[in-house]
Amino acid sequence: MTDYRSLPDLPGCYLYKNEGGEIIYVGKAKNLKKRVASYFTKSDHDPKTSALISAIRDIDFIVTGTEVEALILENSLIKRYRPKYNIDLKDSKSYAFIRLSEEPFPRISIARSKEENGNYFGPFVSGRERDHVLQVVKKTFGLRSCRKMPKRPCLRYHIGTCAATCRGEISEEEYMLRVSRAEEVLKGNAGGLIRRLDAEMKAFANIQEFERAMELRDQIDAIRHLSDRQHISRATATDEDIISYTIRQDVVYLMLFSVFKGTLGEKQEFVFEYKDGAVEEFLVQYYSENEPPAELILPEPPDEAIREFLSEQKGRNVRVTVPVRGEKKNLLDLAARNIEMVFFGGERKVASLQKRIGLPDPPEVIECFDISHLAGTAMVGSMVQFRYGRPDRRHYRRFKITTVDGIDDFAAIREVVTRRYRRILKEGGDLPDLVIIDGGKGQLSSAVDALNDLGVKVPIISIAKREEELFVPGLSQPLPVKKHDTASLFVQEIRDEAHRFAITYNRLLRQKKVGA
Repeated sequence: MTDYRSLPDLPGCYLYKNEGGEIIYVGKAKNLKKRVASYFTKSDHDPKTSALISAIRDIDFIVTGTEVEALILENSLIKRYRPKYNIDLKDSKSYAFIRLSEEPFPRISIARSKEENGNYFGPFVSGRERDHVLQVVKKTFGLRSCRKMPKRPCLRYHIGTCAATCRGEISEEEYMLRVSRAEEVLKGNAGGLIRRLDAEMKAFANIQEFERAMELRDQIDAIRHLSDRQHISRATATDEDIISYTIRQDVVYLMLFSVFKGTLGEKQEFVFEYKDGAVEEFLVQYYSENEPPAELILPEPPDEAIREFLSEQKGRNVRVTVPVRGEKKNLLDLAARNIEMVFFGGERKVASLQKRIGLPDPPEVIECFDISHLAGTAMVGSMVQFRYGRPDRRHYRRFKITTVDGIDDFAAIREVVTRRYRRILKEGGDLPDLVIIDGGKGQLSSAVDALNDLGVKVPIISIAKREEELFVPGLSQPLPVKKHDTASLFVQEIRDEAHRFAITYNRLLRQKKVGA
């Protein structure tokens, strides 16, 4: 399982998965590492949370730009995956929009759906946020909210929240200018508007129209308070796919975000060998099996043949966009940021471990062994492999201990290490860059003896559970590495995964024995 201590100190959503890889809980966080850590470091959980924690076998995450984006993404993911341990949202509706109607002197209101004509902004992550934005925009620009134009000014005019179009206090041209400015704010395009209003304010002040200047000053202040807008959710009528990728050492690391009607709903990760036309080949393979979206957002333009292929698969034109600024560029940058976190967060862990234990080369392939039994019964061993800092489950192995009677972890470790590397030598396979043993000096010594008997020369360390101490052959004292150091946390993550894998096999054997 991904170690929660290796998560970034950034806002985003975390996804808990069970043994079968099913998403069982989705949560949002201002700080992913701290929030997820709270599940595993606290002990006073309610029964439902305790049940959730016991079912977690893996952690995935999506980094966002702000906590607001994480809130909207969380809502989208919950509705998409309906996780077992989230609140049942099957009867809830999507978050509300703010609507500007299409009529002379447009009215501003809240809308749950887009059934009526008008311009829609949102969705908003909470009723409180939505109402706050509505009230500020309505008051700042004096927009009307009445369903029918009254014949005389109402209370809203007298308390200063409406420009009183009903009374003729404002021309349609002036009112539409206010509507246009309100739209800019609701779209999140506040920067340019603030600059224009600031210039107008100074111009009015220079001609000593201080009342008008103060009115513009108040508008600027209000707009600034609303300018921290999110870009994960946007009011669009079509679906989009955002694809970003990077190429390192002849390998393509690609992230695909699927955006449904303006809301980010899914991410997918792909790794494949780089060659000329590799990305175009990916597009053909992926969209041969998945319907292309209405719009595909890419960091670089594909050739014309790819565009034609996408449109043919879709049955109508697919728009391909390479943005250089704006909301779509922000989403492209967000995908690129997630590539760094998901694929290359492991590089930092590997580099830290190399430095702490003094290896000449980065331990890109690491194998870790653990032993599990219940009072000496159903004794099994496990071996997990991490490649470039991430679990490589294709190379996990499990062992039923055959040469050990009773409780003897030292002998069991010796058996599984011998069996693993004897087979690699026989088949001509590649040895790992580092071997980790779950245990103290005794288990480490047994593993070293097994490697020596085989003539295998591979760096090896062990980790003792109580203080998370790291031991190396030939030294009686543990390495001077603190248990919260990045290198130690990485070793703990690998060890915990080996432990989980071993326990799973041990339980399986005991269940079979009971069933027999």
